[in-house]
Amino acid sequence: MSRDNWERLVGVVVKREELRHRELCPEDVSAEEDPEVHLGQLKRFSLRELQVATENFSNKNILGIGGFSEVYKGQLADGTLVAVKRLKKERTLDGALLQFQTEVEMISMAVHPNLLRLRGFCMTPTERLLVYPYMPNGSVASWLRERPESVPPLDWRIRKRIALGSARGLAYLHDHCDPKIIHRDVKAANLLLDEDFEPVIGDFRLAKLMDYNDTHVTTTVCGTIGHIAPEYLSTGKLSEKIDVFSYGVMLLELITGQRAYDLARFVNDDDVMLLDWVKRLLKEQQLETLVDPDLKGNYIDEDLIQVSLFCIQFSPTERPKMSEVVRMLEGLELWMKDGRSGRRKKCSIKSLITCLNLTLIG
Repeated sequence: MSRDNWERLVGVVVKREELRHRELCPEDVSAEEDPEVHLGQLKRFSLRELQVATENFSNKNILGIGGFSEVYKGQLADGTLVAVKRLKKERTLDGALLQFQTEVEMISMAVHPNLLRLRGFCMTPTERLLVYPYMPNGSVASWLRERPESVPPLDWRIRKRIALGSARGLAYLHDHCDPKIIHRDVKAANLLLDEDFEPVIGDFRLAKLMDYNDTHVTTTVCGTIGHIAPEYLSTGKLSEKIDVFSYGVMLLELITGQRAYDLARFVNDDDVMLLDWVKRLLKEQQLETLVDPDLKGNYIDEDLIQVSLFCIQFSPTERPKMSEVVRMLEGLELWMKDGRSGRRKKCSIKSLITCLNLTLIG
């Protein structure tokens, strides 16, 4: 669906809701909505359906709270479990409709096993809600940092599966959507895990469309502290390589189990930024210290570490494309570009560190 058609359709829906709102008392609006209205292939849920599913948005059903929304676990009348994302009340006016539109549009056009599928939506004069499949294993961030001691940590095999699946999802957004989609907020908290621990990328509210003919576009800087690429932070120039950088930081989250930005590290005289901590360890040649201590040394190889270092290089032109990252993680040999000949040569972890110190550590 084109953006113009989407805006006209949203306008019709909003106008109809405003007229209905004048005729009914606010409490009755949800009960009178037509649950059979569809937006493309998306089902339109009534507010009443989602109130029942979430037990009137009970606090006990909250899965997560963000700056713009709250997410609730719900059960539909047919027994299907869903996650209901509810835009906060103060965000339902002005520019919030645009963010609501962005998330619906991006997810609707991007269909891939490693991207979160939108099941439906609900829109009233006072509510904006999105309905997703329920992900039983929650977010990657919750497994890394909120795991009960009685639950074993994510093992190295699962972490590599998460790395590969999320790379495939991003490669699809960059290379197989027209226009391409730049996510702008890749991080462990936005990676969800299904029942088989297969990752899906979620939260597309900051995503941007970018024409294939453009090398970059300039936008207002958005994202999460610690995950934002340096060239984007300083100039606002947006390209697919900012997702590559954020992905590299997400890999460091997977490898270390730590947050990309954590003031608690300051108390221990460590670097607040995860990247600064990594740089220091590289200088000191203490690569083994990077790995999450919860793994107790049980990691098979250094592939993830190598790929993460490629992705977080300071210069965007030196970072790989996500399609190249996929090939690396699928078991192909890791190659490093030889600046003199333009060829790629096999590199060990030690030679990689020697090379990257020039760009990672100024």
